Amino acid sequence: MPEIHAAEINATPADPHLWLEDVAGEKPLAWARERNAESVKALAESEEFRSLESRILSILDSKERIPMVTKIGERFYNFWRDAAHPKGLWRRTTLAEYKKPDPAWETVIDLDALAADEKENWVWHGAMVLEPADQVCLVSLSRGGADADVVREFDLERKAFVTDGFTLPEAKSRVAWRNENSLFVATDFGPGSLTTSGYPRTVREWQRGTPLAAAPLVFEGQPEDMSVTGYRDLTPGFERDFVVRQKTFYTSDFFLRRDGRLIKVEKPDDANASVHREWLLVELRSDWEAGGTKYKAGSLLAADLEKFLVGDRTLNVLFEPTPRTSLVGFSSTKNHVIITTLDNVRNRLFTLAFRDGRWQREPLPGVPEIGTGNALPVDDLESDDFFLITSSSLEPSTLALGTIGGPVPERLKQAPAFFHAAGLTVSQHEAVSKDGTRVPYFQIAPENLPLDGTTPTLLYGYGGFEIPLLPGYDPVAGVAWLEQKNVYVIANIRGGGEFGPAWHQAALKEKRPRAYEDFIAVAEDLIARKITSPKHLGVKGGSNGGLLVGNMYTLRPDLFGAVVCQVPLLDMRRYHTLLAGASWMGEYGNPDSPEEWKSIRGFSPYHNVDRGRAYPPLLITTSTRDDRVHPGHARKMTARLVEYGKEVLYYENIEGGHGGAADNKQRAFMDALGWTFLEQQVKEDSK
Repeated sequence: MPEIHAAEINATPADPHLWLEDVAGEKPLAWARERNAESVKALAESEEFRSLESRILSILDSKERIPMVTKIGERFYNFWRDAAHPKGLWRRTTLAEYKKPDPAWETVIDLDALAADEKENWVWHGAMVLEPADQVCLVSLSRGGADADVVREFDLERKAFVTDGFTLPEAKSRVAWRNENSLFVATDFGPGSLTTSGYPRTVREWQRGTPLAAAPLVFEGQPEDMSVTGYRDLTPGFERDFVVRQKTFYTSDFFLRRDGRLIKVEKPDDANASVHREWLLVELRSDWEAGGTKYKAGSLLAADLEKFLVGDRTLNVLFEPTPRTSLVGFSSTKNHVIITTLDNVRNRLFTLAFRDGRWQREPLPGVPEIGTGNALPVDDLESDDFFLITSSSLEPSTLALGTIGGPVPERLKQAPAFFHAAGLTVSQHEAVSKDGTRVPYFQIAPENLPLDGTTPTLLYGYGGFEIPLLPGYDPVAGVAWLEQKNVYVIANIRGGGEFGPAWHQAALKEKRPRAYEDFIAVAEDLIARKITSPKHLGVKGGSNGGLLVGNMYTLRPDLFGAVVCQVPLLDMRRYHTLLAGASWMGEYGNPDSPEEWKSIRGFSPYHNVDRGRAYPPLLITTSTRDDRVHPGHARKMTARLVEYGKEVLYYENIEGGHGGAADNKQRAFMDALGWTFLEQQVKEDSK
């Protein structure tokens, strides 16, 4: 637990939520630290908390975890944290060595040593290599886990930062290699260079050895845009430059940069576009009529890019959704496209290749019936090799290496069972929402579950931004919850991506209450099936999921026995004025519009707390270094509940960013805090 210094706490006014309007000031931070010291001390000192924290940390630090790798050149790179290296090692090995049970690793960057030398609290944000030479990369480092980071050029052969190399100061930058001596840079160039969402709105081409401020402009977006970025396709034989103007979270312009000018690729505003060798790939969010043919929302289309640019609208359908199937994502190897789909919220994988004048599709086997599967290209420039990662709620992750069209993938790594799954079973159910929509959910529970309503149950959800929730292996939930013969439920509510764009759009803006009605329907179905009862039913969610459970707290406090609300949005009147909030108006609406605020107010938990109403116990957690969802949301809600005399615990980690934790020790503390709180509140003898 990061240290809280009581001496730093200032006097607190009688009505803290009033001055918490100034969420970025010193008084709110001092007040938050005071609430920290008061709220979590007893919980964090309990024997059950300490035991669970220790066990979670042993999982996070375990040397038996699968070290996931990325191929750079002829070597395979991995970022690794454990007890001896809490900030982490960026390391590498050969494929032959990686296949061994205990590979020999070569350290490339020791982040703990770097942070100590530079007296910075560095958190790893990844590295972008210059392909295909694979000699240098751009390393991104965050202070305390914030989204903003610094960028530095690094020599992979010398294992050292490049003296006088490319360096960017701390910002929410978008940077990409153009060649060994130039970058596309979208960053904070000073006043007027950022959008209202706090992201860059200009892209420049920066030449090595010249001042960043003098980099010539490539593209300038509007202040109200979300962001802009530029990048180069470095595929040998297909080198070309692109610029993306992200106008909102769901609308964009896509440009090919050729001979010093930008050529707009004519696609629907709300479609995503990318390229794979000669192909333009378009992912639709709405129906599109092109060349006399109508294509369904949720489809993935391919067209010859050069022909498309001169008006040819011959489009190949790589995937077309049905009412119960959807596209999750896609990636490419040298000669194939791998698509990941959902069939009734179950992963199915396929490969496609253009042969004999048409796209041909083949299934990629090996995914569990109820579980998750993900295929990642090993080297999209040179081979058709892929990594296949599979798991289920009760089966630990497996990593295999295969070649499209080749033999059965070779199993490379198998994670151990981190919790006792014997006697547990996974099942899929459906609840009927208020408007009659059937909402699926997954239930992980003991096989001999007593149907008497007494079993502690955790209901988890998200329901936003077209992100689906799948039943993968969660060892922390396993040791903290499932081993106690409790029930864990994942709700696939509208707003997510379980059934494609339509499922997401059904809960956009003024339709947002559909997501909350779906979640309530799942809770009521669990009670009707006598899996649990309100006093034994807890809910947990983070970020948009924090908004979800915040609304469960205010809309149906009678339905739940405890609520864990993590890095949440809660004040929906001001969310668009804080940090990245303006970029989410496509999801929630514009509070400055009187008409839109009428509907938004209905799902703004901060504005809907009633002093005279009874509410379940609530734990709110956030991070001082969260520069995506401002900690002011959590602070204000807690202050109001304290003023109203409600039972609320509050914890603010001083670092960690939107993820809430900067290292494994902090993650173990945060996880143990939430699970211990739930266990204490909803178990049989706690009421």
